[in-house]
Amino acid sequence: MSTDRQSPLAALLIVGSCTSLQLGAALATPLLAGAGPGATTSMRLLLAGLILLVFCRPRVRRWNRAQWKAALLFGLAMAGMNGCFYAAIARIPLAIAVTIEFIGPLVLAAVLSRRRRDLGWVLLAGTAIAVIGLTDAPAAGSLDPLGMLFALASAAFWAFYILSGKRVSADVPGHDALAIAMLVGALVLAPFGAGALGRLFDSPETAALMLGVALLSSVIPYSLEFAALRRLSARSFGVLLCLEPVIAAIAGFALLSQSLTWLQLVAMAAVVTASLASTLTSAGQGIQADSGLNEVRHPSGPLSDALVAARQPGDQVG
Repeated sequence: MSTDRQSPLAALLIVGSCTSLQLGAALATPLLAGAGPGATTSMRLLLAGLILLVFCRPRVRRWNRAQWKAALLFGLAMAGMNGCFYAAIARIPLAIAVTIEFIGPLVLAAVLSRRRRDLGWVLLAGTAIAVIGLTDAPAAGSLDPLGMLFALASAAFWAFYILSGKRVSADVPGHDALAIAMLVGALVLAPFGAGALGRLFDSPETAALMLGVALLSSVIPYSLEFAALRRLSARSFGVLLCLEPVIAAIAGFALLSQSLTWLQLVAMAAVVTASLASTLTSAGQGIQADSGLNEVRHPSGPLSDALVAARQPGDQVG
């Protein structure tokens, strides 16, 4: 199937994935209040990893030391990215946390590109995020500085996730490393919430909510994006993925009653614009992009390539 041949369907798949991710994050918010980020994130990764084990059935007995190391690093990156993100949304609005997270792949794209233009987009996004941090939301008071720091840490781990994801996808055939990495991530985060794990299953309703978070935040979006990557170029995928902060803002407003100031909305739009521009202005660079199912030449840029690398081998927080 040729790339972008069914782009309308692929666009719906990406929008569906982003929506699923943000619904999962919104569902996780009340769990974070009761059990904390450590327990919630650890259990989410554990449940998602167990579900994927059933479908992937990784043949770990055949792995060598390098493959195990790649999978362990990927799991560590996944733990940091997810754990810090959940710690962030426990303190600041969902849309702002998602927007700040985009700094990770954007900075990585600029470093990989080494073009002044991409550095300019990073500076624009950084300025916008500084505006977000210095802006007060009348309904909720000033933004929690610790929440902002957790979001920035999640952005850094997202960059690490991209790099480790590229490595594990090259070292381990198929998607066997994904389930193992999720289980590693769950194990890494377990000590940070071991005392609260029981609260996630203290009632059938809470247990069902936890399972819904695992499905909506990991299994469903991963499946939708895998199908979309069959139909889209890396550049188109990156462009569509930049809609995620917008969808997060809608989810936060509709499901969590989280309002944003006009200045915060403008700053978020600046970050989305920087991400889109970094993807679109590098369309003239032809780099090899592997969809996981076929290899074709795509007009792709550093950011779109990084976003594909981030979403292709594993799940994204959001």
